[in-house]
Amino acid sequence: MEVTGSIEIECARRLSNLYEQSHPLLVKIALKITKQKETAEDTVMELYEYLHKKQNVKLFWGPDSYNIKYCCKFIKHRFLNKTKKLNRIILMEELPDNEIDIPYDYEKDFDIQKAHQFILEELKNLESTKLWASSRIFELYWMSTKTLDEVANDIGISKSTVFLSVKKVKKYLEQVIENPFDDKESRPNKD
Repeated sequence: MEVTGSIEIECARRLSNLYEQSHPLLVKIALKITKQKETAEDTVMELYEYLHKKQNVKLFWGPDSYNIKYCCKFIKHRFLNKTKKLNRIILMEELPDNEIDIPYDYEKDFDIQKAHQFILEELKNLESTKLWASSRIFELYWMSTKTLDEVANDIGISKSTVFLSVKKVKKYLEQVIENPFDDKESRPNKD
């Protein structure tokens, strides 16, 4: 099959011929597939856009047009692919409200705030004990966004020393301060 002139000019000529000769036929075929006139016309327009963009010589048929069978297959598959895509998306007007509205727990919030204050006070108290170094390392780690490795590099000590110091202070604080995140029913009675 010989293409005269440049491919772009030949594709434009063939596309024009396809429109003039087969547009009503392509719309009828698309209407049979889509069952909606507007969707059928849109799908045929997408075919024209595709042929114009791709400019594929392999789709030529005869001396002056495109392969009609290919065009029909394109319309069918384009519509089916769009339908599949749209069916994957489920639009819901209103989400079901299955959750019970739980009121804000001010008491728990207060307990957390109080525990935080106790931790700060206890860290200050540890400065006068043998745990003062571990307390300082814990503060450097706990009151920043630094990792254990970054704290170790800043101070110039090993990571294991930082880890053990933080662990020691955490254990101490767990014994001294009541965890506000534990349920009150499951907390051991300290009386």
